Amino acid sequence: MRGPFGDWLQEVVIFHPTRFEDAQAIVVAVRELQTVLVHASAMPREEAQRLIDFVAGGVAAMDGQAECLDELTFVFAPDIVSIERDRGPVSGG
Repeated sequence: MRGPFGDWLQEVVIFHPTRFEDAQAIVVAVRELQTVLVHASAMPREEAQRLIDFVAGGVAAMDGQAECLDELTFVFAPDIVSIERDRGPVSGG
């Protein structure tokens, strides 16, 4: 998202979709440079999988990124955002 002086304002938008038709709004949010957290637990599992597949395809077409957090929770980000996964505890010593 652009501010009044052209600066990109970082935003994370959280979606709790309840139907497949919500997928389009999620893809549009990523296209508008928002990072999106999708938690699809309110949907039947098959429909949630269909939604996630659709969104992942749309985000990939924009060179964005997707990260699975658990079976029904995903992060989708535009190409200007880097998603890094925790690599586990750091060993001391």
